[in-house]
Amino acid sequence: MKKTIHKSNTRGFADHGWLKATHTFSFASYYDPNRTRFGILRVLNDDIIAGGAGFGTHPHDNMEIITIPISGALEHKDSMGNHGVINAGDVQVMSAGFGVQHSEFNANQDIDANTLQIWLFPKTKNVEPRYQQISLNKKEMTNKFLQIVSPDPKDEGTWIHQDAWFHLGEFDSDKEIEYDIKNRGNGAYIFIIEGSAIIEDEKLEKRDGIGIWDTDKIKLKISKGSKVLIMDVPMIN
Repeated sequence: MKKTIHKSNTRGFADHGWLKATHTFSFASYYDPNRTRFGILRVLNDDIIAGGAGFGTHPHDNMEIITIPISGALEHKDSMGNHGVINAGDVQVMSAGFGVQHSEFNANQDIDANTLQIWLFPKTKNVEPRYQQISLNKKEMTNKFLQIVSPDPKDEGTWIHQDAWFHLGEFDSDKEIEYDIKNRGNGAYIFIIEGSAIIEDEKLEKRDGIGIWDTDKIKLKISKGSKVLIMDVPMIN
């Protein structure tokens, strides 16, 4: 088993006034040659967007983009004709494929929105762009992990063009869980959204992350009041 730990206070940070962006991996003006990605996981941005502000229309291609609102709401528009609001408790997937343009603005004028935006390199390039949005059932992710992303359109949650599985759990009591890596050669990057956990004997607090690979099982001891995201991804160089 191999591990890498990224403490919350070691992440990159940029304050743009309307946007306070924290980067687990190198992004925009933040660059650390030792933190460019974890396998095919390229971006993990923890963004706080001021009321009424946001990202104007801009392009993407050949990237699987997953947005998980933590608090507040985002208004989304894209060149595929999609227009709507994603709220805390939703998950949005956009497969950029051969090219798409989109914008994202805080849907509220008077409160901040906090979102996780995650980018994965796709398994297949230049696919037809697609959009998907789902609302999660809180009961199905209480004291256990709910699958929210997979490679299979027929499986639980959203789907993407990559052999990756995401699971999200919220815990109102202490819990010990053993997570099974889904594909041989995959690793898992685990992000503590709220609370704390001991993962393979490593103590992690709010907004800490740990990457684990060269194993087929991971042991988690999760504390009451925690919210944890597991990203099970190929470790392709």
